[in-house]
Amino acid sequence: MSQFKDRENAFEKKYAHEEELDFAVEARCSKLFGLWVAEQLGLSGAEADAYAMEVVESNLEEPGFEDVLRKVNADIDEKGLEIADEDLRMELDRALIEAKKQLSNT
Repeated sequence: MSQFKDRENAFEKKYAHEEELDFAVEARCSKLFGLWVAEQLGLSGAEADAYAMEVVESNLEEPGFEDVLRKVNADIDEKGLEIADEDLRMELDRALIEAKKQLSNT
């Protein structure tokens, strides 16, 4: 019976690890994307870092990245810039790939 319990514990640990990794990837992706958007908004240095953290926090509203896109679209509109949704999504995809690469190296 202890074999089954050990196996169950191993699966639970694996699941927990995968969930933590998914959360870390989403957070890193949001930060990278936020830094890119900050650059488009003309922010740099500490202002860009603070903006990127706002983007990371916006990703906690709901699963997926729609909350992030809503936030950055509102900021882009407020600045009077025009960045196509497809360009934002492409950059978000690039940030996701980069985040996965960065975290797989750690």
